[in-house]
Amino acid sequence: MTEADSRVLRTTDDDGDRHDSVRRIPDIISQVKDSYAELRPAERRVADVVLDDVKYAVDASNAALAQRAGVSEPTVTRFCRAIGCDGVRDFKLKLAQSLVVGGLYLATKPQPAGSDSGMPFWNAVFGEARRALQEAERQIDPGQLQKAAELIAKARQVTVFGLGGSSSSLAQETQYRLFRYGITISSQCDPYLMRMTASTLKPGDLVIAISATGRTREVIEAVELAKHYRANAICVTAPDTELARACDVRLTVAVPEYPDTLKPTASRYAFLAAIDLLAVATAYRIDGPARETVRRIKYNAQIHRTGKEMEPLGD
Repeated sequence: MTEADSRVLRTTDDDGDRHDSVRRIPDIISQVKDSYAELRPAERRVADVVLDDVKYAVDASNAALAQRAGVSEPTVTRFCRAIGCDGVRDFKLKLAQSLVVGGLYLATKPQPAGSDSGMPFWNAVFGEARRALQEAERQIDPGQLQKAAELIAKARQVTVFGLGGSSSSLAQETQYRLFRYGITISSQCDPYLMRMTASTLKPGDLVIAISATGRTREVIEAVELAKHYRANAICVTAPDTELARACDVRLTVAVPEYPDTLKPTASRYAFLAAIDLLAVATAYRIDGPARETVRRIKYNAQIHRTGKEMEPLGD
């Protein structure tokens, strides 16, 4: 990271407790877009050049930027000040920082293969899902899966950690998959509750940690805390990551993503497959008691419904 990049500063509050404060960097691209209507016509031409090719605007000299926009160099300086920068140099620095974070989102959209549906993204979504499932089948280690099922089957209680959009929903899905076999399980998607829950665990308890990147610091720290109290840990994550190294059993899969920022993350299909495998392997490990618990759930769900259609199996 450069000196101008966002950084975490350690400070001390009035109670003497240390905490993290993050120096925020302005999203200058959004400032240009939000200020556009208030700019003068000549300044808008500079804004058009910047938004049309951000990388060019970062690398170009003041004179080249002015020439492409068809304005004078002082107009470029006025534009920079109009959007809240100290000058051209300050604007270029902030623009470079925005490009580092959001360059992929500013790029021209990829052109996925066509489809008879008339929607060009159709094949990309279904194709990515199929490929993710194939990668999960190829990469997940059956031996690790059996070890994970044994840990779940004998655990006193299980808690699932997942933080962020996809991992939070996957943590809840894991809870929904496993409770129906009579397993005492909860899911936590808040970093403080993860730490609090990890602090209550004892030998024989189990954590299942889910992270697409394997780098989510709050999840890793919660797992390490749980292991400090001698709980076991399973992860569903990417291979060769810090989270994978922190856990006893690893269900890992890597799925390269198609570079379309509007398409949902394909790796979640692979992780869902891993969770389903984990649930079924656990159910087979528990066997009779799991079947009886599912029977009771189905019985009471079915008599609550009207009509003759059976509830879907497995739900």
